[in-house]
Amino acid sequence: MSNTLAKNPVPTTKDIAQTTVFPILVAISISHLLNDTMQSLIPSTYPILKNSLHLDFGQLGLVTFCFQLTASLLQPFVGLYTDKKPQPYSLAIGMCFTLVGLVLLSRASNFSLVLVSVALVGVGSSIFHPEASRLAYLASGGRRGMAQSLFQVGGNAGSSLGPLLAAQIIAPYGQSRIIWFSLAALLAIAVLVRTGGWYSHNIALRKKKQSVAAPDIHPSLSRKKVAFALVILLVLIFSKYFYMASMTSYYTFFLMDKFHVSVQSSQMYLFIFLFSVAAGTLIGGPIGDRFGRKYVIWFSILGVAPFTLLLPYANLFWTSILTVFIGVILASAFSAILVYAQELVPGKVGMIAGLFFGLAFGMGGIGAAVLGKLADHTSISYVFHLCAFLPLLGLLTGFLPSVDHRSQGRPKVGRPKDNN
Repeated sequence: MSNTLAKNPVPTTKDIAQTTVFPILVAISISHLLNDTMQSLIPSTYPILKNSLHLDFGQLGLVTFCFQLTASLLQPFVGLYTDKKPQPYSLAIGMCFTLVGLVLLSRASNFSLVLVSVALVGVGSSIFHPEASRLAYLASGGRRGMAQSLFQVGGNAGSSLGPLLAAQIIAPYGQSRIIWFSLAALLAIAVLVRTGGWYSHNIALRKKKQSVAAPDIHPSLSRKKVAFALVILLVLIFSKYFYMASMTSYYTFFLMDKFHVSVQSSQMYLFIFLFSVAAGTLIGGPIGDRFGRKYVIWFSILGVAPFTLLLPYANLFWTSILTVFIGVILASAFSAILVYAQELVPGKVGMIAGLFFGLAFGMGGIGAAVLGKLADHTSISYVFHLCAFLPLLGLLTGFLPSVDHRSQGRPKVGRPKDNN
């Protein structure tokens, strides 16, 4: 029995600094999957809400804006607070807000109650993401890109499952079936209570690493260069998530308008796109660990431009093919951007996570509102023609400092060495 324990030790604070703790990474990835599955129900139910509550595109944009605003504004503050005072069980508490929001959304009979419901889901998101991202950072064992990708792929997989489940469960039977997804919230709460227990036992290591090993900024760069690099990264996030807003909120309407497909068929095409996003997320982090994050950012933001520019002119078959390439390439950026930013400001892991997750949600919300109004005044087709040019902002990647991250990402970690 002692030999078994020696081969499978409970991770200690020393082990965590040396090895990647995959059970924790898998647990938070699963909870991220459940969280984002529930969140993705919001845009997935737009066709239903539009018909049942007689909403226009502008109001649908406001629904997304309300959800993204509550998520984005709170996240940097949550991250900044928990950098100083970690709250391991706040992940489960955040999921409780999502649970209440879902129950209310399933019963919402007017536009105002829809806004309240999605705002509660947004609050849950703002509590969940910064602390979960820091937990991935702590459990990474140095393989930060891989850890963030594994965490993110859970969320993106959940985002792709949402429309598929909505098409099968909600679309045929109506808005009230949303309440069934509260079971996913309960499961996520149970998982997050367990991960919170692990995190609470390892807070001492996190504090030690912050006070001893984490400078305020990257040691080879001045504060001015770090600030300039962060601004560029934020612009790239704007480019990525404004384009993503056009896809997640209005791709189904684009397909129905241009190709006259049914609501359920359009949801299936949205699922294909979002599944591609999940695949791209999983790829981006490990490649950034190995070859450098700047190369991944270059390829992801600028490299997707030829495909976005072709999309508005393609037939239905090639539209589905192009969206696979767009999803895979564009999604590979976020893990690389987030970890790049965290390494620029290593002493503020939670604040940076909250800022970038918050901006991602915020840009998605603002993008949905702006593009919804634009669609009302022009057309869905015009929106997709205009958004096709956004990835050209990836040219700004050339101004990022050339910091070599490969030595930080290679697995001088892995499994704890058995010195016996």
